[in-house]
Amino acid sequence: MRAQDFGATADSYEGGRPVRHFPSIDLAVAAFPRGRAPVWANVLFSREHPRGFAAAIDAHAGPVTNVLFHADVRDAQGASIAWLPRSDWSRIAWKQLFGPGPNRVVAPYPASLLKLMVAVGVGMGVDGGLTPWPEAAMKAMITVSDNDATTELVALLHRLDLLEPLHARLQACGLPTLQLRGTRADGGWGNAAGAGVGMIQMTAWDSARLVWLLDPAAPRPPWLHGGPALLSAQSRDRIHGWMAAQELHEILSSQRLKDVPGWVPGIPDDVHFAHKTGNTENYASDAGIARARPPGRRHYIVAVLSNLGSRYRPHERCATTWRLPALGAAIDAALAPWLEA
Repeated sequence: MRAQDFGATADSYEGGRPVRHFPSIDLAVAAFPRGRAPVWANVLFSREHPRGFAAAIDAHAGPVTNVLFHADVRDAQGASIAWLPRSDWSRIAWKQLFGPGPNRVVAPYPASLLKLMVAVGVGMGVDGGLTPWPEAAMKAMITVSDNDATTELVALLHRLDLLEPLHARLQACGLPTLQLRGTRADGGWGNAAGAGVGMIQMTAWDSARLVWLLDPAAPRPPWLHGGPALLSAQSRDRIHGWMAAQELHEILSSQRLKDVPGWVPGIPDDVHFAHKTGNTENYASDAGIARARPPGRRHYIVAVLSNLGSRYRPHERCATTWRLPALGAAIDAALAPWLEA
């Protein structure tokens, strides 16, 4: 993370000069060496922690224990005010999301990464015999991040009364920062609907563990001790299949952008990345499962949430700064020799 020099990221709100405040970046990785126990790490950076710090996570991969997460905020007009160049964090009325601290972190809005939570809710409805898979909408929501499909599926969750059961299931699976609050019965889930920023929340470590529960090849989650499974194996595999068909390789992976001037490679082509991205003007996120194509042995999960949205992109076709795919490449390069050994 430190090697990517995120503090030098150009900000279009500043006329292309470097960011006024160090970006907020929440990064989590879990790696699965063959024949050995999984390992994991979560590091967090922000204007208050420009050198970053490591989250404290117990030996069972439970929730972080040294972070106080505050929820993201927006003003009455729906603007994400925390990320404006002149925002004064001492004057913002923050709301607690999770954790005892002592390290305070403002959790950036997950953008379309939230669609993984919607997918899990639909999977619960399928498992409960309440609905067949809405195939076209699910594929569109996950593979190309279609917002109309997401609205259709959020409305489905309301019709089936699955929002509170979804939150209860996420809590029961030990994922306390995953929250899909404020959505409307007509499927509205953005700022204009009263949801969006400040209501829908995710953090990197809980997103990584959610993906762990969606990974058919991952070892048993060590933080779970009985209780309900997130989904049936069949529903888990269906969602994983849509993640594997992802077309938006533009954040931690960057194959979609190879013909863009100044292209920076991300997670390499010899690694299959089954994932979901999120991107708005103020936010960029990505979470998924990286597995080396045969005969490779690499297998890891990576999740990142940040305030580095499209306002930081170097080209109109980019989703974010090149520093995020460079981070994806650096993570893979660091893990490859160890996981392939």
